[in-house]
Amino acid sequence: MDSVGTLPPDALSRAVVEIEKHVSGAGWDQPAQLFALVPTAELLRAEPQLAAELGAEDASQPLTPVAQGELPGGVDDENLADTLGRIEWPEGVAGCALAIERIVLPAAAESGLSSVESDAELARLAGSDPRRHEVRMVAAVLREGDRFGAVRLRAHDEDSAVLTGVDLVPTLCEVLSLTFEPSAGNRPGEGPGVDGVSDDEENRP
Repeated sequence: MDSVGTLPPDALSRAVVEIEKHVSGAGWDQPAQLFALVPTAELLRAEPQLAAELGAEDASQPLTPVAQGELPGGVDDENLADTLGRIEWPEGVAGCALAIERIVLPAAAESGLSSVESDAELARLAGSDPRRHEVRMVAAVLREGDRFGAVRLRAHDEDSAVLTGVDLVPTLCEVLSLTFEPSAGNRPGEGPGVDGVSDDEENRP
């Protein structure tokens, strides 16, 4: 098996852009979506019949995103780290990515809500605040530590307005990296919906 280190430097960023466009094509108000990132060359060696299904453009991508089933738990900010911490990927997975929608507020607005103790009330107040921004974030990490992210604002819902960068969503990337911690998750090879290298290729973006 090729080492993850043999991937080109832009492999992760290309995967993030592909995932972001795929998820955005289905519109807003979607649940959180988790993807395994599998080296395309390894995937095609293991399942050569997929070459025709992927097409020339997808087959040229260094990493193939494979959509997983629902996350085994809540994905609100309070539960996300615990949910992801119970996942462990098999060796054939080079990285993973998470697409998730959130409401973000300016720092001044957040400070005004600091005294609210109820999560439900906090969500209600944040959702009705005229200063809020609805965003979709895609965070991705490689097993060896590389990170990349993308952010799309609902108010500026154009491909040309998507922000991308290594340090764009650091907290989400940090939480996502928990899935590659040796002590976290299930027994090796028990990723959610991943058996060996890929799940159902129909789930691929």
